[in-house]
Amino acid sequence: MSEKLAPLIRKLRSIIIIIIIIIIIIIIIIIIIIPCQIFAKEQYIKIHYRMCAQLHFNIYKEMRVKLDKKQWYDHVPKSFETRPEGKVTTFYKQHVQTNRTIPNNKSEILIRDNKQDTYMFINVAIPGDRNVIKK
Repeated sequence: MSEKLAPLIRKLRSIIIIIIIIIIIIIIIIIIIIPCQIFAKEQYIKIHYRMCAQLHFNIYKEMRVKLDKKQWYDHVPKSFETRPEGKVTTFYKQHVQTNRTIPNNKSEILIRDNKQDTYMFINVAIPGDRNVIKK
């Protein structure tokens, strides 16, 4: 009788080994891949804000605003600032109040010309490498 059960026991062992391998692969995915995606998203946000700070720095240089730091990577933009002459006001990462609901109404850089009462909205998007390669 044990001779008849031997092939069945071998099949069950191989099935159990396959199930264990699948469980190990799932655990690897949960432990390694998912945290990498979260880390990548956090890194994207850091890169995004550093690029906005560089853009803010360059805009200020073009407007001939006296800056505290000499290099863009040391520059920390103020959330709200009016030029001493009062001609231009800049906003950095500020919500924009509108007469209707807009889901993403937070502009990276907003420049207001106080004399002409005009605004320039600047939003920054950093495409992923895959998207750049596709095009």
